[in-house]
Amino acid sequence: MTTTPRWRALTRHHLFWPVAVLLALLIVNVPFTPDFFSVKMTDGHLYGSLVSIVLFGSPLILVAVGMTLVIATGGIDLSVGAVVAITGALTCSYISDQADQNALSAVFLAMGVGLVAAVVCGLWNGFLVARMGIQPIIATLIIMVAGRGVAQLITDGQIITIHSEPYKLIGGGYWLTLPFSIFVVAAVVAVTVLLTRRTALGLLVESVGGNAEASRLVGIRSTRIKIMVYVFCALCAGIAGLMISSNTSAADGNNAGLWIELDAILAVVIGGTALTGGRFSIGGTVIGALVIQTLTTTIYTIGVPTQTNLVFKAAVVIVVCLLQSPKFREKVFGARRARNLTEPTPAEPVLPAAAPKPPKTSTEVSR
Repeated sequence: MTTTPRWRALTRHHLFWPVAVLLALLIVNVPFTPDFFSVKMTDGHLYGSLVSIVLFGSPLILVAVGMTLVIATGGIDLSVGAVVAITGALTCSYISDQADQNALSAVFLAMGVGLVAAVVCGLWNGFLVARMGIQPIIATLIIMVAGRGVAQLITDGQIITIHSEPYKLIGGGYWLTLPFSIFVVAAVVAVTVLLTRRTALGLLVESVGGNAEASRLVGIRSTRIKIMVYVFCALCAGIAGLMISSNTSAADGNNAGLWIELDAILAVVIGGTALTGGRFSIGGTVIGALVIQTLTTTIYTIGVPTQTNLVFKAAVVIVVCLLQSPKFREKVFGARRARNLTEPTPAEPVLPAAAPKPPKTSTEVSR
């Protein structure tokens, strides 16, 4: 097998371009931050740009993983940002009312209340989509709009500040020299991959996304599958809400998780999951989320003006999506290969024909 076919097979892998763009974004930061790839140990904790990217990208990874399964069923969830705000508001509000904010029982109970609220939001979305037949973008838009108001009602429109060391561990603490949030994300991703790739659950999700009616006719309970993925997506958003409020030790019902749903959808698309449903890639989604977070870091590193950073971000995302498109690559690179094949090869020089010999005379013939 020659090098060219191997290279073509590599570039056709669905994770090639996301990984390539991620590496390119990381390298772009080096001229502006020479020690960008360095990781230092300070007070028993690892610090560095790479660690910060994973730390600040952890909530996005969680939300994007949940969004992946929803999109795999042919749906969409616009309410995850509001769920993040509701979970953080309920948890911090409960902790702030405690006499001892460091009590583990109070912290665990507050987290449980917040996650239960997230699950209820997921059940509501799944009920509207699967049972009532409402379009997912409309069904989830309800909580996207109303949920933000609910979060502000919980906080009375104020930013609730808490001082709880156990709760601080979730999003801002360290364990085994690494941010604790990394372990939370790794556990959620591992469980998701285990359930969707080591059991029949992943195949059921893909079948519902490919053709829900055909899945129902062959005995798959597509309604339950849809409700389940919306609940899981809301649960992931709830954990992200705990992580965000824990990192800041505060709950902001207005700004917590604002527009995180759009970044999550972009991460899923960059990871190679089609918005039309069907096959999905959890690994691709994780890489896509890291691309989004690295892009955000790069924007601030190279000094892109604040008023244009969203335009810059959108341009990079468009380039990534185009590189992933088989049709785009076929039109660009396929046309180039076609031109190379149709170009005429240089003609070989034509040698002058040898002059004909003169006919022999009668004397020469007689000899």
